[in-house]
Amino acid sequence: MTLVDLTRLVESGMPTYPGDPPVSVESHADFDTDGYRVSRLELGTHAGTHVDAPSHTEPDGRTLDTYAVEDLRFTARVVDCRVVGAGELVGRDAIPDGTADDVDFLVFRTGWEREWGTERMTDHPALAPETGQWCADHGISVGIDALSPDPTGGDGVPVHHAVLGSELLIVENLCGLEALPANREFDLLVMPLRVDADGAPARVVAEV
Repeated sequence: MTLVDLTRLVESGMPTYPGDPPVSVESHADFDTDGYRVSRLELGTHAGTHVDAPSHTEPDGRTLDTYAVEDLRFTARVVDCRVVGAGELVGRDAIPDGTADDVDFLVFRTGWEREWGTERMTDHPALAPETGQWCADHGISVGIDALSPDPTGGDGVPVHHAVLGSELLIVENLCGLEALPANREFDLLVMPLRVDADGAPARVVAEV
């Protein structure tokens, strides 16, 4: 078994979703002055690699702390949709037949992790509404190597509503997907900060 870290480093000035709070990691105490080290961390709940809880978009949705730790371990599979271009939508046909029989999490690999921090970051491919609805109908949570499974700056968030509205989870800003197996299942551990909120940064690790 190999553990593969799919998590962005949290650091000052890192890219964020447009309009979200900036990220700052600063010294609060240091060895020279205090004899120990403490850092002050300021960030939004959707910074870096993070989990969206239903309460992110659903007024009566569950908050993150209502999910037991057992709910954060998944059987996952990669959907390679790198042929989809900037600003285009990933259709339902990108998901192989029979997928719903084997997994409860799909990682959509758009290839957009390479655009992290560039001007093209917000032009990522996104899931078509029917693709998100299919995942919701089959009890499948969603991960993506981009800012969002919905178009950033688009008109509404139908994929969020479908998936989160079904009390499933969304994980955004994954990276390192080239290390994941292309045609078979793997275990996925999604471990967000334990906070009763609409989402939280998470350490996401695949067991392959």
